[in-house]
Amino acid sequence: MPIKKEGQTLISPGKKRSSVINRLRLQQHKPNHHHETLPERLQTSVSVHPDAIEKTIDDIMELKRINPDINPQLAVSLQACLLQIVGYRNLIAEVEKLRREPYDSENPQHEEMLVKLWKCLKPNSPLKARISKQWCEIGFQGDDPKTDFRGMGLLGLYNLVYFAEWDTEVAQEVLCDSLQPKYREVTKKELSQYSKAEWEKKKFDKAIGYSFAIVGINITDLAYNLLVSGALKTHFYNVAPEAPTLTHFQQTFCYLMHEFHKFWIEEDPLDIMEFNRVREKFHKRILKQLQNPEMALCPHFAASESLINM
Repeated sequence: MPIKKEGQTLISPGKKRSSVINRLRLQQHKPNHHHETLPERLQTSVSVHPDAIEKTIDDIMELKRINPDINPQLAVSLQACLLQIVGYRNLIAEVEKLRREPYDSENPQHEEMLVKLWKCLKPNSPLKARISKQWCEIGFQGDDPKTDFRGMGLLGLYNLVYFAEWDTEVAQEVLCDSLQPKYREVTKKELSQYSKAEWEKKKFDKAIGYSFAIVGINITDLAYNLLVSGALKTHFYNVAPEAPTLTHFQQTFCYLMHEFHKFWIEEDPLDIMEFNRVREKFHKRILKQLQNPEMALCPHFAASESLINM
């Protein structure tokens, strides 16, 4: 499916689903009471295993007494829609499982992923020790990053590693920007509130830099809430030709990280204490975009192109 370009309109799968439903209604006959009714079958169909979708569609077609020879495209369209719906539910379960799994420093795979994150972001700076103040250079709060994953579990680490590994150039640029705070020019109004000495001290608190890794975990939380609330259905139904996968979710995280970084700079916050305000404003912007049934969050990173252009 092509990426939505500026000035172009994607065909909304939501409209396709409505068309399929309307055609079902037009061809409705009296239900066979010896079998499951259509509402019951449709209700259970959204919970079937992906491998059972084709059989489910056959059952619905038979229940509705729809001749597949007369309506060959109907079964195809209905199957694609159901695959997306079932896939979205399964994706929530997969993401939730990762979120609930805590980071375990005794698990070699967890440790390997953490070290990979460092190598992707700081390829020219070897990590001197597993417990090190160096972790602060990529935005963790202390000497051991494991404590920072508590809120989002392994999901936060998975997302950060995906961003750093598959969209390395952008991830490194965002990290660099976050470490190079921009200082504001003092206005007359602001200067009148402080003495020169106070302002020289205060201006260092006005930097708009932030902790890259901590913000990444926070944006993971934002992406997670968009997913479980159903807000991302619009996006995934428009970019995933079949069932959305964890990779689609991680690509969405990359997009949100890049967009939040630009939004943060545009907002020009007074200091890091304004993070929650800026995050909430950004969240509302994304939600508004997703209210458009034809919306597909346009990826700004090369990692997406192979999947989005299927």
